[in-house]
Amino acid sequence: MTKRLSFMLPFTALLLAGLGQAQTAQDIVNRVDATQKAAKDVSFRLSGTASFENQTQKIDLTVKSIPAQNLARIQFAAPDALADNIVVADNKEVRQYMFLTNQITVTPTNKAASTAGLGGLDFNNLGNTSSILSKYNVKLVGTTGAAGSRVFQLEATPKDGGTDKTRVWITEAGWRPNRLQYLDKNGKVVADMTLSSYKTNSGLTAAALRSLPKDAQIIKQ
Repeated sequence: MTKRLSFMLPFTALLLAGLGQAQTAQDIVNRVDATQKAAKDVSFRLSGTASFENQTQKIDLTVKSIPAQNLARIQFAAPDALADNIVVADNKEVRQYMFLTNQITVTPTNKAASTAGLGGLDFNNLGNTSSILSKYNVKLVGTTGAAGSRVFQLEATPKDGGTDKTRVWITEAGWRPNRLQYLDKNGKVVADMTLSSYKTNSGLTAAALRSLPKDAQIIKQ
């Protein structure tokens, strides 16, 4: 169960962002960081497919974040094995609620990040995109569309020599990401997902994002 969660969450690392008139990958990263910091809260839906243990499964989850507090909440609707599971992450710990067992596993953020997989991407620090990307070599690999509606394609690879890749498409219309892919070390696309229902400054509160069932059993790692 934890392994499956670790597989999915790295994708959120490049998502909490906006974008301006960018010409290089570094320009985009800078714009992403500035726009994210200006947002009081961010929420979006990720849906698509991903391969787990050689099986393609439907993925559907929502992400809600308060960037200034490095706080994020991820709730799964699919695959079935993760339905109604919730992850709450901040700069101190990751709390993973498992619906079927009514348990909450609490893991220090640095430990959770070190075992995240997918090149070791620090997916827990969702509120600081610039810090996350500092561990990656990011390049701009494509631009399509006319001015005002361009789509920029970014590709990130770990600076530690890892061969996994993450691709993110960011649309200039609305300054938000709209698609992402994850590729394994062999270049095979193992996840392809679309981002929708992107909202900022909708009044999310830290209390609501941290809320988990009070009767759940707590397991500390």
